[in-house]
Amino acid sequence: MTADRPVRFTRISPDGEREDLTRAVAVECPVALEYNGIGYAVLMATPADLDDLATGFALSERLIDRAADIIDIDIHEAPQGLLLRIRLLAGRHDRILARVRHRVAESSCGLCGIENLEQALRPLPRITTTSQANDGALFRALDALDARQPVNQRTGALHAAALAAPDGMLRLVREDVGRHNAFDKLIGAMARAGLGWDGGFALLSSRCSYELVEKAVLADCPLLVTVSAPTSLALDRAGDAGLRLVTLARRDAMLALAD
Repeated sequence: MTADRPVRFTRISPDGEREDLTRAVAVECPVALEYNGIGYAVLMATPADLDDLATGFALSERLIDRAADIIDIDIHEAPQGLLLRIRLLAGRHDRILARVRHRVAESSCGLCGIENLEQALRPLPRITTTSQANDGALFRALDALDARQPVNQRTGALHAAALAAPDGMLRLVREDVGRHNAFDKLIGAMARAGLGWDGGFALLSSRCSYELVEKAVLADCPLLVTVSAPTSLALDRAGDAGLRLVTLARRDAMLALAD
């Protein structure tokens, strides 16, 4: 499968003119994740960088501690979508059973199918890393993000998650129709490549939801920058873990959470 495909449209103008054209449309399809033979979740995702998605999702779900806990990932294409069969070290099997989902999830939202409310807001570790990025670096990263989103440039429908260096240079970017999936892909790609935050930060094209805060904390990210606004729970969870937040990131201004 490809990340986008051409579709025929008719462009309608206010003056009544009509024009036939072809435009790229982002591909969104079901991606089923199976860990050690157990059907765990189905995500609606962009079929690209799926090894990164499987790895990052497992890290965010606390099924594994490091990329090396994954033995192999097999990707199978079916008429209905894609099946990722991920084999983890035997010692991780109990974690899968403890967290296995009981219904199909529409996105990597962290709550879908969890019947025990105590699991919804599990304790988070404290952030152990720091960011050396100054204000200028945040604006430089934001300015560079559009050019690093090739599929979004063609379709206008994808979110992005980026690893930025302390000077704002974008070291790694992943795209997906789902904001959670994009961040999981980035986290997975970093884990698989052995990359750390190294004084940098994460930049997301989405709003700052509590799920994204939790993913950042579990990845030990020192600073999370998001294009849209935060929710109250995101702020609370970030404060509990010591995660620095900058939200509503625009080219003319950003909002840094006060100390």
